[in-house]
Amino acid sequence: MDKRPARISARQRLLAAAGELFYENGINTVGIDRIIEHAGVAKASLYDCFGSKDELVRAYLQERGESRRARINERLAQIADPKDQILAIFDLLGELASQPDYRGCAFVRAGADASASDKVKNAVSESRTFILEKFTDLGRLAGASDPLLLAKQLVLLYDGAATSAYMDGNRSAVAAARALAAQVLVLHNLTPEKY
Repeated sequence: MDKRPARISARQRLLAAAGELFYENGINTVGIDRIIEHAGVAKASLYDCFGSKDELVRAYLQERGESRRARINERLAQIADPKDQILAIFDLLGELASQPDYRGCAFVRAGADASASDKVKNAVSESRTFILEKFTDLGRLAGASDPLLLAKQLVLLYDGAATSAYMDGNRSAVAAARALAAQVLVLHNLTPEKY
């Protein structure tokens, strides 16, 4: 049996390098040459795999979005009550925001770039739609009379907490947002068990 580690493809190495560099430094400040050097691949590999930096950015955001969806869905699968599931999304954000390398929401940062291409804007929109739809579905399951209104309120808290945790270095922002989310649930006549 061959015990050598599996060889990582140029595409995977480029995505890993882009993920690390884009998240740490920002999409606009990281050039192609830096990504190629960090990935340890030839320049032609980037163009063979992605065609352009723009497509690499889209793939990076798509991969990040898939990871986020999986992480949230995995956590929610462990919790039965939809009201508690809503608060668990904030708990998960709190865990991420407490990491020393936390740089805020990659999708908010990418979406803030006015010069972003349509491909990048679409990848950002997909992620934003996911979190709104997740909160809407959970609100519906919890019995909210207006699940979309509830979801919009929760997204505001979620985005604000993610931004404040990074921009202000406020590591208690997510806990405060979670407490407010619990109050919003009460305002919608939904009292979570794990208040």
